[in-house]
Amino acid sequence: MTLQEVQYDDPSLYINRELSWIRFNRHVLDEALDESHPLLERVKFLSIFANNLDEFFMIRVSGLQRQLAKGVLKAPPDGMTAGQQLDAIHTMLLPDLQAQDECWHNELLPKLAEQGILLRKYDALTDRQKSAMDRFFVEEIFPVLTPLAFDSSHPFPFISNLSLNLAIIVRDHSGKEFFARVKVPTKLFPRLVRIPGADGSLKNDDSLVQFVYLEEIIAAHLDMLFPGLDVIASFPFRITRDADLEIEVDEASDLLTTVEEVVEQRARGKPVRIEVECSMHDGICHTLGSKLGVPKSMIYHVAHPVGMADLMQLMSLDRPELKDTPFLPSMPDDLTDDMDVFSAIRRHDILLYHPYDSFTPVVNFIRQAARDPDVLAIKITLYRVGSNSPIVNALMEARENGKTVAALIELKARFDEENNIGWARALERLGVHVVYGVVNLKVHAKLCMVVRREKDGIRRYMHLGTGNYNAATARIYTDFGLMTCDPGIGEDVANLFNFLTGYARIEEYTKLMVAPVTIRKMILEKIEREIARQRSHGDGHLIFKMNALVDAACIAALYRASAAGVKVDLQVRGICCLRPGLPGISENIRVSAIVGRFLEHARAYYFYNGGNEELWLGSADLMPRNLDKRVEVLFPVENEPLKKAVIKTILPVQLGDNSKSRILLPDGTYSRRRPDKSEEPLNAQSWLVGHRGAWYDRHS
Repeated sequence: MTLQEVQYDDPSLYINRELSWIRFNRHVLDEALDESHPLLERVKFLSIFANNLDEFFMIRVSGLQRQLAKGVLKAPPDGMTAGQQLDAIHTMLLPDLQAQDECWHNELLPKLAEQGILLRKYDALTDRQKSAMDRFFVEEIFPVLTPLAFDSSHPFPFISNLSLNLAIIVRDHSGKEFFARVKVPTKLFPRLVRIPGADGSLKNDDSLVQFVYLEEIIAAHLDMLFPGLDVIASFPFRITRDADLEIEVDEASDLLTTVEEVVEQRARGKPVRIEVECSMHDGICHTLGSKLGVPKSMIYHVAHPVGMADLMQLMSLDRPELKDTPFLPSMPDDLTDDMDVFSAIRRHDILLYHPYDSFTPVVNFIRQAARDPDVLAIKITLYRVGSNSPIVNALMEARENGKTVAALIELKARFDEENNIGWARALERLGVHVVYGVVNLKVHAKLCMVVRREKDGIRRYMHLGTGNYNAATARIYTDFGLMTCDPGIGEDVANLFNFLTGYARIEEYTKLMVAPVTIRKMILEKIEREIARQRSHGDGHLIFKMNALVDAACIAALYRASAAGVKVDLQVRGICCLRPGLPGISENIRVSAIVGRFLEHARAYYFYNGGNEELWLGSADLMPRNLDKRVEVLFPVENEPLKKAVIKTILPVQLGDNSKSRILLPDGTYSRRRPDKSEEPLNAQSWLVGHRGAWYDRHS
């Protein structure tokens, strides 16, 4: 097939995004199976796999079900209809769920027991332990339980999203059987309840600990909830509801109140999945499915426990030998707590690569600005800031010190709405100018600007990042952050904030790429420039690192680049809809993915450009939502030593990973990369931990 004959709208050239995501999540499950990880880290990966799957059903599967119900005919670039995607999702998930169960029961549970971490069946407890659980149930659990019957005089009970429940069969003296439901109060009590040892005491250390599931304690005492009836059986289950509720921004007179209402509605969205324990009777499954309107294909039978995301609780145990070895992030010499961050930035741009570099300099940047009498204003975008945020505390301090503070808080950050609403109200009470977002756009850019009066006039200092202003996730997500006082970038950031907080409409920026106005156009232009360079000089090279590659126009451009001979290296952690290795189309494209100790979250776009190399970092993936429906920023790294460090060291190390890297094959599956006989094993994340702070001269 010649270049002219290629039809880039051919569905066979694209991988379905939902099926690609399932393969990504399988990589997470593979890490739970990987014996090179410490034991509790493997449990963590198993929990993350389950939590990811919960969100997938709440957002993606629910969206497909809505499309199917509405008869939406428009298909994605791969051509699969909503019904075909739902069938394929179900088929692909079954072996993964089986592998999840086997990983827990055959691998992790026995190994935890060997390490003195015991998850006991209630029936296997000693009499003294059962007595302790009896007291715990009577004194604490029993008062909060509400058994709900289901018969002609009792409507089918409402079951909230992701709540754990017991489906119970009881029988009266006449032999008639009834169905009832009890909600397991996992928000009030830990899912894994710690139990006393054989001597009746709880040890002060975690070297030997025993747990029993909360639902098993309740199941053992159901006779107290149904006196005068015989409890025949009980079965754990939970449902997943549609949580992708649209916010009608144009119709919302008060966005804050509207988002609060939408968050409350999330628990009541349409059911999309039911998880039941394998032993549940078919009759109860049928009852649940029919009453909740969930098709049989979306009822998943799983081995105990239902809801493995709760296993993350085990990570709170004080067992450092069963976790990754801690490390101390690098701290630039001129950005320690007692150093003047502004004079350091004036000397040279500073690039931080978290978590290998500490996030403390970012906190100190805002904290010093809050306390510096010469600082006039601070402006920042906040997407996912977390709880007990030092960033928000510093903004509050700045306001108390009389600074002008403007914070754009994206209330529509999915699953962080409640947290962001709380921070928005707290900041408003102190007089911070709080903006909730932009109509019809989600603000995903990561920007902070400090305006300072100096001897030679007003100067702007900026921090631009690929990740959130969240000190907690900065320890486990890999992200870049650039500190600069470059006047051109400062002018662009100021104009962007004027757009975000006011009515300014800027169609062009001097140095930044900004979505939705310029990123798509400029990325495509730079790919075409590389194609032209390849045709004239034969040295075209692109390296893109991102979380997801979905946009059809960008994929088609990369296909054209490959067909022209451009070398294309893509590292895509999650969804990738591009098929590499297709003869004449994508044979020059190599796609890898790393899933390891840290979540690969940074985005980097490299263009060889005939030796005049360009490196762009930022918040945007190549997805239609990022390019067209969000405010995103890509910023250039122009300081030569910093640019060289990323291009010559960081990116090659990641592309050279042969321990945690997977290679995408043309059929959409992945192959785990292993060292060749001539290669030394290379785990990119471990290498970067070992060489943190040493990949560039910060003072150049």
